[in-house]
Amino acid sequence: MTDNRALLARSAAMASITVAVILVLLKAWASWRTGSTAMLGSLADSALDLIASIATLTGVWIASMPADEDHRFGHGKAEALAAIVQVMLITISAFGIAVRAITQLVEGSAVKAAEEGIAVSVFAIVLTFALLGWQRYVMNRTRSLAIQTDHLHYKSDLFLNLAVIAALVIDQMLGVTGADPLFGLAIAAWLGWGAYSAARDAVDDLMDREWPEEKRLAFVEAAARHPELSNLHDLRTRTSGNRDFVQFHVDLPGEMTVEEAHDIIERVEEDLRGRFPGMELLIHIDPVGHVDEPDNPLAETDEFAKLEDDE
Repeated sequence: MTDNRALLARSAAMASITVAVILVLLKAWASWRTGSTAMLGSLADSALDLIASIATLTGVWIASMPADEDHRFGHGKAEALAAIVQVMLITISAFGIAVRAITQLVEGSAVKAAEEGIAVSVFAIVLTFALLGWQRYVMNRTRSLAIQTDHLHYKSDLFLNLAVIAALVIDQMLGVTGADPLFGLAIAAWLGWGAYSAARDAVDDLMDREWPEEKRLAFVEAAARHPELSNLHDLRTRTSGNRDFVQFHVDLPGEMTVEEAHDIIERVEEDLRGRFPGMELLIHIDPVGHVDEPDNPLAETDEFAKLEDDE
């Protein structure tokens, strides 16, 4: 991660911490005033947002550290670990809200002071919109997984705050008993789905999942623009934090000198890195006709031939 990207990611993490602190204080007051389960759920979510945002800041700070002797591929996976911490906290929050909502349904308690709770929720929506705008700006320039996860649960906060408003209006102002805990259960389900989605992305990063097929195909098409290359095989791709890693084998004539082969690969690497910024690339040269692993289709599949078959 460049210094500029690191500063952007840290700024987004600091902004989310600031927003979370403000919302925790306001929602704690509103929960005390209204006695609403939906508002209590919103408070719990904001409190966990604060902890998760601190984890995000830690993750992006570590991920921005340059490679060292013990971490020669960099520290990008720190962002995925931060995302996992956030997922755990979101899951705990969803469970607690669900338990509270079920208890309120059984006991039949009512909410009060709806106007104050609604005012706090409206302010939370405005503040969250501002944060989401800055996070989107940062995500487009850093591809930070931790910021993406943070963005996901703050985006869910918009719906959560709308749900709180609806619960207070329906329960107290319209007199529909049970609306507040039912909305609380809906909020818990929404948080659970968000946790699942964020966990899937973080696990993909930690498990070095291959690039999406569209991106992988675009890379092969870019490499195919170099006619001096043939039989691109054993293509492996992965992403760690905001950095991409790619390696593949390619055939060159056996009679070619080392210097000639080196010059060709240098030109190819420069072009591909320009097309895919933030990528580390490793190319292995095989003499034409050489077979590395005859019984391994993953290693020996010619990606250029697949392009021709698809045409």
